Amino acid sequence: PAVPSAPSAPVRLAQVQKKGPEPIPGVTPYTKWVLEDVAYIITDAERTAFKNLQSDAEREHFIEQFWLRRDPTPGTPQNEFKEEHYRRIAYANEHFASGIPGWKTDRGRIYITYGPPDEKEIHPSPVPSEQWLYHLIEGIGTNVVIEFVDPAKTGEYHMTLDPAVTPKAGATVQPMIPGGVLISVPLTAYGDHRVDRKSVV
Repeated sequence: PAVPSAPSAPVRLAQVQKKGPEPIPGVTPYTKWVLEDVAYIITDAERTAFKNLQSDAEREHFIEQFWLRRDPTPGTPQNEFKEEHYRRIAYANEHFASGIPGWKTDRGRIYITYGPPDEKEIHPSPVPSEQWLYHLIEGIGTNVVIEFVDPAKTGEYHMTLDPAVTPKAGATVQPMIPGGVLISVPLTAYGDHRVDRKSVV
């Protein structure tokens, strides 16, 4: 004869609620810092040096020095560069997300790197597009126009590309108004920084 089963203990809500995603093996706060937080502003030499560090103490010291080198007012408790950088990331994530985090989009990358444009034109139709004007971008020029388009009308804007001209980092530059240029920078080659998860600690 079958033995009656003992009544099961009550299940608490906390026991059945889904937990957050499991952390990706090998991804530490340090890999997140170099692959996400500073992906667009770290130099190749800094990335290589960071990859070669052996201990978390060395990584902590590196990160501290990284921000100190960029602090416009050293000796004060506030680091305006660091605060502005993280403000830009937050803004990009809030305003440019489209199936991927805003910081990973073309508009997010440009916003984080150069800040808000000095002027912006938005054209909702026939093909949604935006043109951002920067009066000056160091090392590139004056009156720089960066154009983003959303041909699929999904909210994911991409920088326009012109393969006819390929200056440094795969950027394309087209003459515009006198003294101005239109620049297009493909994500895969921007700033000569290639982010490879396998190559970073």
